[in-house]
Amino acid sequence: MSRPPFVSVRVSARDRRPGSADIVDSVLAERARGGLPPGSRLPPVRVLEQQLGISKNTVQVAYDELVARGVLETREREGVFVAAGAGADVEAPARLGVPPLPALRPPALMSRGGDVRRDGINLAAVFIDPDLLPTERLAECARSVLRSGWQPHYDPQGFRPLRELIARRLSARAIECDADEVILTTGSQQALDIVARALEVRRVGVESPVYAYARLLFESLGLALCPLELDPFAGIDLAAWDRQLATHKPGLVYAISSFQNPTGYSYASHELTGLLAMCERHGCALLEDDWGSDMLSGSEYRPMLRMLGGENVLYVNSFTKKVLPSLRLGYVVAHRALVPSLVAMKRLSTLGGAWLTEALFAEFLERGYYDVHVEAMQRATDARY
Repeated sequence: MSRPPFVSVRVSARDRRPGSADIVDSVLAERARGGLPPGSRLPPVRVLEQQLGISKNTVQVAYDELVARGVLETREREGVFVAAGAGADVEAPARLGVPPLPALRPPALMSRGGDVRRDGINLAAVFIDPDLLPTERLAECARSVLRSGWQPHYDPQGFRPLRELIARRLSARAIECDADEVILTTGSQQALDIVARALEVRRVGVESPVYAYARLLFESLGLALCPLELDPFAGIDLAAWDRQLATHKPGLVYAISSFQNPTGYSYASHELTGLLAMCERHGCALLEDDWGSDMLSGSEYRPMLRMLGGENVLYVNSFTKKVLPSLRLGYVVAHRALVPSLVAMKRLSTLGGAWLTEALFAEFLERGYYDVHVEAMQRATDARY
């Protein structure tokens, strides 16, 4: 059975309840607008009585009047309906059908390794062997956090104790910052997203080839790309990059300075300083995606653009690949003048991060488990290499 149409009953004065005349006038007006086509079932008397807070007799008198005028008809044991002849002079309203959302064609993302033999080794993968992941210690930290009690609210910038720990660790690596300059994100991908959304000049310089998900993200947000050719065998042609930046004047340059994805190339020291000088000369902001410089084992060391260029270099890193892929925890370090804009962009998409994940990892860092894990992972991967 179809649902009765909604009838909005209007009264002439605010200080009184609807009367029979108000119901009659409202039904006639709705019919004239095409909202009550012939055959429409009106609300039962008892329903309209309860909705309007009036007596059953008031509603019945109105319905009887409309039946007498030939507008309504009663059907035994079925209810009250708009008469078949009533409204023949009323043009049926056009259907306001909303078209269905068109099937959006997803972008061609990178292969997830489905074509790799199950007994083979995928040399393109960036994730650590699951056997090396510190799942037991993460579980121990999760239990500890849950025993300490749930935190009902979240900080849009991220769990402050974790931001403080990250700032201390970066300062030990010669990247001066404090917790107020750190924004926690859902992996490094969200860090790239909030920076891209905040750009005023909608053009970004990217290494070519570049990390595929960064390129797809920038394109999906409507950013024009300025390609900066990178040959992993010959290095960076700084003069060519300089010409590209001078010609296209991007608002941002995105660089993966250590173990570049997908080439594996790491910038030489003169390339780092050269890029910093170019960005300053052409007025380009610089975003460093440093997913790998802290993966080096033994006495190996790589400088970072943020370390050399100071607080104006945006710095992105992630714990995802080093600890647990499903953890999805990254961060961006920005000049404190940019933090409000970046936090606002983050709030537009997620409001805030998951407190439990952030608190769990703060415990993991505080106990020293992260350093122990990274050292063990480095020894294992060196041996396998």
